[in-house]
Amino acid sequence: MSSEQIAQQMSEQMLEQMSQRPGFIAALDQSGGSTPKALAGYGVPEDSWSSEAEMFALIHQMRVRIMTAPAFTGERVLATILFEQTMDGEVEGAPAPTYLWRERGIVPIVKVDQGLAEEADGVQTMKPMPGLDDLLDRAVGLGVFGTKMRSVVQHASRSGIAAVVGQQLEIGEHISTYGLVPILEPEVSIDAPDKAEAEGMLLDELRAGLDALPAGRQVMLKLSIPTIPDLYRPLVEHDRVMRVVALSGGYSRDEACERLAHDHAMIASFSRALISDLRRDMGQEEFDAALAAAVEQIYAASTEKS
Repeated sequence: MSSEQIAQQMSEQMLEQMSQRPGFIAALDQSGGSTPKALAGYGVPEDSWSSEAEMFALIHQMRVRIMTAPAFTGERVLATILFEQTMDGEVEGAPAPTYLWRERGIVPIVKVDQGLAEEADGVQTMKPMPGLDDLLDRAVGLGVFGTKMRSVVQHASRSGIAAVVGQQLEIGEHISTYGLVPILEPEVSIDAPDKAEAEGMLLDELRAGLDALPAGRQVMLKLSIPTIPDLYRPLVEHDRVMRVVALSGGYSRDEACERLAHDHAMIASFSRALISDLRRDMGQEEFDAALAAAVEQIYAASTEKS
C-alpha cells in the first residue's frame, strides 16, 4: 500500500470515528494566556518558570502525562484538541499526533486561533491569524484531522453574533481547502446576562450560515451548553454538521456533566472540567485513577442521557 493510500485509509478511519462513535473530545489546548492558570490548578506556581519556553515545557509534561495514562484511549476519548506547540512536540519519541492516533486510537485536532479581540458590539471576534497557512500545512503533514477556533459572545447582540458566525464560517471555509475539518466555536459566556436570548440568536445565525455552505461540506460545532436543553438539535441534524460538542465554559465538572446529561444534542469537549482534579505531586497510581474517574464521568454525560 502506498503512502497516499495509507493516509487516505487513516483519514477515513478518523472520519468514521468522529461522525459515528460514542465518546467525547478532550481539550488540551490551553495557550499562552490560559497556561499559567492551568499550571496553577495542576500545582505548578508561576515562580516555577522564568521564560515562556519553560512554561510551555511544563504544560507539555502535564499533557504527556495525560496522553500516556491508561484511561486516555479511543475507547472513551474520540479526539484531542492540541495547542500548536503540543502538536509540534513529541510523546514517547513520536510526533504527538502520530502517538495519539497510532498508540491511543485518538483523533488529533489543533487549535488555530491566536486569541480574542477586545469586546465590541457585545462579542469578541478572533484576532488576525497571519501564520494560519503555515500552521495548516504543518497540521496536514502531521496527520491532523481538524482544527478548532474560538470566539466569545458576551451579550445578545444580533449584529455582533452575526459577525462572530460570519468570521468563523469564512475562516472555516479556508481551513476546509486543506482537507481539514474545522470546529467552529462561537462560545456564549455562561455569565452573559441574556444568555438564553443570545443562544437563540446564535442558533438562527448558524443555521443560515450552514445552509449557505457548499454541498458536501462538513464542519463541527463547539458550543456552550444551552439554557434550554436540546436547543441545538437542529444543528446536530444539519447535513453539513459532523458533530455538535459542548464546552464546559467555567462550570465545575459535576455541573457541566449534569447539564450535558439533559442535552441529547451534544457530547462533551471539556478542558478545565477534565483536568481539574489532577495535580503534579500525585503518585502515578493516584493520578491515573483521578483521570480515569473524570473520563468515565464525562463519557457517561456524553452518552447516557436523562
